[in-house]
Amino acid sequence: MRILLFTGKGGVGKTTVAAATAVATAASGLRTLILSTDPAHSLADAFAVPLGDQPTEVCENLWGGELDTRTRFEAAWSDVREYVVDVLDWAGAGALEAEELSVVPGLDEVFALAELRERAASGEFDVIVVDCAPTAETLRLLSLPDVLAWYMDRVFDSQRRLTKLARPMMSKVANLPIARDSVFAAVRRFYDRLDGVRELLTDGSVTTARLVVNPERMVVAEARRTFTYLSLFGYHVDAVIANRLLPAGVADPWFDEWKRVQSEHLTTIEDAFAPLPILTSELAAEELIGVARLGELAARVYGDTDAAAVLCASDPLRIAEVDGSFVLSLHLPFTVKSDIELGRNDDELFLAVGPHRRAVVLPDALARREVVGARLDGDRLEVEFATV
Repeated sequence: MRILLFTGKGGVGKTTVAAATAVATAASGLRTLILSTDPAHSLADAFAVPLGDQPTEVCENLWGGELDTRTRFEAAWSDVREYVVDVLDWAGAGALEAEELSVVPGLDEVFALAELRERAASGEFDVIVVDCAPTAETLRLLSLPDVLAWYMDRVFDSQRRLTKLARPMMSKVANLPIARDSVFAAVRRFYDRLDGVRELLTDGSVTTARLVVNPERMVVAEARRTFTYLSLFGYHVDAVIANRLLPAGVADPWFDEWKRVQSEHLTTIEDAFAPLPILTSELAAEELIGVARLGELAARVYGDTDAAAVLCASDPLRIAEVDGSFVLSLHLPFTVKSDIELGRNDDELFLAVGPHRRAVVLPDALARREVVGARLDGDRLEVEFATV
């Protein structure tokens, strides 16, 4: 089983590269599903076939789907939806607006995770290719398993009990809708459907992410930050795909400066992301629409390389024993010391890099030890724990 996540800044050709990869794995005989988790779906446009919420056959061994958040919300979370509508209606949104606003931001990511887990567990597919939303939404998607686990373990039950106690009093002093216990039960049932999704997505032998970039300064800068944040949450990145390079055969002098700039940025990409393989694709002379064109793109990107293989092994988080003390080591590429915040609360280690935060639940061997030091060693943060 392989899961390939494709992400990148909006407009870099992420959907096209993801679709081309799916065509390549399907052509090799692997049963392949490609899913779009981008609310602004364009996967159907890439294949030039209509796609819906459920897998639709695109060609031999290849199925595609575009998740419909509203349908999933109504089917799986009717109790939660009714409560959200009641709250919005109470706030003055009006019945029609409340219906429209009830699919709150972030649910796309939640349902995408559930769909991924269920499709992976079904055994129906050998490869699942995920056309993720642009970078910010992808980071929100991939940080959700950590955030949800922390909320459900630390907050959910106490909030449920507190709401149950406060409900009779609040109903007397205000007409604000208070969440019924069925709302909490629905949240718990749905969270149980996500059980194991973090382990699935952070297993580097199963799931890897591929960063799609164009050789442009702002795009490369965002890809570097994305690599850092994916590593923070323990995800494995196995390749960078530099897309839309100007073809060597373009001889018009008008493009000379563009070609020079692209060459410089490509060198930067190769140096900065080493040892990740840098796959390349030249700008096509026409739109890459349909299975045949996407297959041609896949041939240019991957050549003789197996598109479904793990292209580079990485080690985002490891724990090692050194002279009787333990060291927790986290891969944080493109980070400087001033970017990192580190804290400790009982059995949790809190890490913050830029706007993203992660609570690492420490194993028993580390939970009873004091943190005695931390340092940035190259591109790894090393946190040392005392001997007992």
